[in-house]
Amino acid sequence: MKVEELTGRINELYHKSKAEGLTEEEKEEQARLRQEYIENIRSNLRGQLSSIRIQNEDGSITDLGKEHGNRTN
Repeated sequence: MKVEELTGRINELYHKSKAEGLTEEEKEEQARLRQEYIENIRSNLRGQLSSIRIQNEDGSITDLGKEHGNRTN
């Protein structure tokens, strides 16, 4: 599911929860969608961070993705 679709459905469920409450199925869907959204954001951030390259004062390039990309934390 695309991020726009995720946020749209999450927002719909949020507004419904404030207006009239959610069923158990809708609460489970909301939790699942929120988790999927968070995983998507983390994945995108990891991708961006792994493509960072720093030019050192001596002119050499340090590829942070290769140097730190295998970490799981």
